[in-house]
Amino acid sequence: MPFIFMLLTIALMIGALIDIITRDDSRVRFLPKMVWLIIVILLPLIGSILWFALGREYDSQGVSMPRMPRRQRATGPASGPPAAPPAPVDTRSTEQQIADLDREIEEWRLRQEIEKRKQERGED
Repeated sequence: MPFIFMLLTIALMIGALIDIITRDDSRVRFLPKMVWLIIVILLPLIGSILWFALGREYDSQGVSMPRMPRRQRATGPASGPPAAPPAPVDTRSTEQQIADLDREIEEWRLRQEIEKRKQERGED
């Protein structure tokens, strides 16, 4: 049993090392590739698991953990889909927002009261 565990650990480490070496720098998260290599070599099992769980950035089709922003390559800007437009900003003051909410609450209260009266009359 320990022999199988050792073989699995070595296979996982070799897979992680190959993946780190062949992966583009812009697709590596949290640490530089050289640090990931050292971690996987010094701590084969834990380092390999950490690499596949945290250090590697998966394709958009694959399932992955929440992503940190990608590091830009030194050679130029990353080519990809254009950034989404910024979310609209509410320019109303806090007092205006509260007043709008109060009006909306009152409107819903009146609608409920109208529905209640319709039901009492037997209308539907």
